[in-house]
Amino acid sequence: MSFQNIPALLGQALAARGYAAPTPVQAAVLEPEAQGRDLIVSAQTGSGKTVAFGLAFAGELLEGDAVPPVRTPLALVIAPTRELALQVSRELIWLYGKAGARIATCVGGMDAAKERRNLAQGAQIVVGTPGRLRDHLERGALDLSALRVAVLDEADEMLDMGFREDLEEILDASPPERRTLLFSATMPKPIVALAKRYQRDALRISTVGEDRGHGDIAYQALAVAQTDIEHAVVNLLRLHEADTAMLFCATRENVRHLHATLVERGFAAVALSGEHSQNERNAALQALRDRRARVCVATDVAARGIDLPTLSLVIHVELPRDAETLQHRSGRTGRAGKKGTAVLVVPYQRRRRVEMMLRGARIQAEWIAAPTPEAIRAQDRERLVTALLAPVETDEEDQAIAARLLAGRSPEEIAAALVRAHRASLPEPEELLGQAAPGEPRVDPRTGHRGGFEDTVWFRIDVGRRHNADPRWILPLLCRRGHITKAEVGAIRILPAETQFDVPRAVADRFAKAWSRTADKGDPESGIALEALQGRPAPHAPRKTYAPKPYKGAGGKPGRKPNARGPR
Repeated sequence: MSFQNIPALLGQALAARGYAAPTPVQAAVLEPEAQGRDLIVSAQTGSGKTVAFGLAFAGELLEGDAVPPVRTPLALVIAPTRELALQVSRELIWLYGKAGARIATCVGGMDAAKERRNLAQGAQIVVGTPGRLRDHLERGALDLSALRVAVLDEADEMLDMGFREDLEEILDASPPERRTLLFSATMPKPIVALAKRYQRDALRISTVGEDRGHGDIAYQALAVAQTDIEHAVVNLLRLHEADTAMLFCATRENVRHLHATLVERGFAAVALSGEHSQNERNAALQALRDRRARVCVATDVAARGIDLPTLSLVIHVELPRDAETLQHRSGRTGRAGKKGTAVLVVPYQRRRRVEMMLRGARIQAEWIAAPTPEAIRAQDRERLVTALLAPVETDEEDQAIAARLLAGRSPEEIAAALVRAHRASLPEPEELLGQAAPGEPRVDPRTGHRGGFEDTVWFRIDVGRRHNADPRWILPLLCRRGHITKAEVGAIRILPAETQFDVPRAVADRFAKAWSRTADKGDPESGIALEALQGRPAPHAPRKTYAPKPYKGAGGKPGRKPNARGPR
């Protein structure tokens, strides 16, 4: 399908940008039944919705093949974040450039006086954020009395961010007969109420089902222990070595922590969250565009509207709250026909929830193992050989330096030094607790056995198969709560209602005391109860749940009584 029934100048602009056929949402707004009507549109991120509403309101803007000169705006686009507003403005500039449209952008962090001058000079299209638009409106710089069409882009996000009053004041200041286009990924009750109040006989359009899963994005998921999440993220970054990667966290505090962790490990990373000033956000985005940084750690809201052409990897470090958030996050990559990868890092105990979310979203995700240091180094070798064998242009100075090197060293020594210099710039991969280093006994995922132990003490904890217990989750848990290393955990036997394991007798007392000290109510795994067993347990323990008893160490003194409630 090609673009049909659109003004010639807009068709030329689309052709110049390489648009051969409309996306589903673009085709839907161009249907005859959508012409001139209020619209409620659901479309995922990266689906071409900016061009869609730009084409949809062409009838309100163009007179003949041009936009007429005016003193007050004819079209208004409201977006939740500065980055999204700037992206929309850039898209509309090339789309309506040949038609002679003037576009004014009004966003926080920019020179408000300059924005007022641009409005006074007469802009047919105004793009802005709710707060700044309301400010210009109240100061008399923005006159909406002749507005023909208003677009609310990502309306659900604007309501989540608390912009309801701003939106209502802006819409109330425009003519009631204006056309209103509402773009919202979800339809919660506040959006329904907003549509009912400000729209008339709106046509509902949804292309989410058609595009669900985003064909240009490969989804992957990997289950790891809670304590292994940061190491898994490091290894994913090292395995992919993406030109640009975006990592999503749930809170600004977690963004701050992960950003510091990655910088400490040698990654060129920037952070985006609500605590950063506009100047800091601008500097971070410019660093990503200039390739001075390759990793961006961000919250959901801070990443809205960011369009980075080289972004090929999205990592959900903390799980999205729902399928729509998963789509919005992942949609930062796989844009404009390019391929991208979205990876969910899933704590073992939340795997079932993630599987349900993926099924509900109709997304086929491949469950993979966390990348190992060996796999990463093998990938590094292949990438390095490819890079060093690639043709390069040299000048006389390069050749002169090469001649001096060859005079003092053999070709093999020079090549080895070049390889070493390249490898020195790469952060070291991390070893996950759930993975064994070469030569160490590996956890058998079926039995959990780690042989080689003789004089040991057996314990049990009150979680088992009924609680989704898994050796790859249990082993890091024992190390974290008991302050021991994975080499000090012997066999792990997972039964229906409990898990049994042994540790060397020399560390048993220290292990039990540490377990009691780490019973912090704020930790979701702190309620798991520990009990020492007398002697070696029977191969087939009874299926009942044992009432936990305090562990008595070498001195015979009981430790703190653990909470008997485990995770359910």
